[in-house]
Amino acid sequence: MTSPQDDAATLTAGDGPADDPQLAALVARAGAHGRAPPVERWDPPFCGDIDMKISADGVWHYGGTPIGREPLVRLFSTVLRREADGRYLLVTPVEKLGITVEDVPFLAVEMHAEGDGVAARLVFRTNVGDVVTAGPERPLRFSDDPATGGLVPYVLVRGRLEARLTRALAHELAARAVPAIVDGTEQLGVWSDGAFFPMMTADALKSALA
Repeated sequence: MTSPQDDAATLTAGDGPADDPQLAALVARAGAHGRAPPVERWDPPFCGDIDMKISADGVWHYGGTPIGREPLVRLFSTVLRREADGRYLLVTPVEKLGITVEDVPFLAVEMHAEGDGVAARLVFRTNVGDVVTAGPERPLRFSDDPATGGLVPYVLVRGRLEARLTRALAHELAARAVPAIVDGTEQLGVWSDGAFFPMMTADALKSALA
């Protein structure tokens, strides 16, 4: 895996939005630190919003144009932070810049499952290269999808940043659902790293299938 310094060095002419001098300057500042920058501890001044967006399909855009260079996307992902009020910021040692995120910033694109029941362990890889094990410190959550009536699973990656599981992974996860008693109610959900993550009550599933 390349370092942010290597990623910053890939910024060359002819890369679409990377040609923008403001973006080039931001890349240089974002790449001037180690692989795991302590963005949660940095508190530079807020310098306003920039025209950067992460769409619901996980594609990063700058100035309305997709950022096609994967190293640049990975670089920006290392300096992304979500505030307690829900705002998303790119944070360098000298500035905080607001960006737009349509849903969550990352996609979980691969899952490795091992073990069953309480001994199960679910490991996810994101589209920006993070590898996380779902568990007490990296919980799974499930949100209702009004478009399909189904559930959309998310996993916490770091800080307050989450990844949404792709539809294929969501089906894989649903296939692993088992019953468990949670607060006196039978729930269907999945185990990982000793933690149980409920999807829905058994009664709700029965109603959905009725």
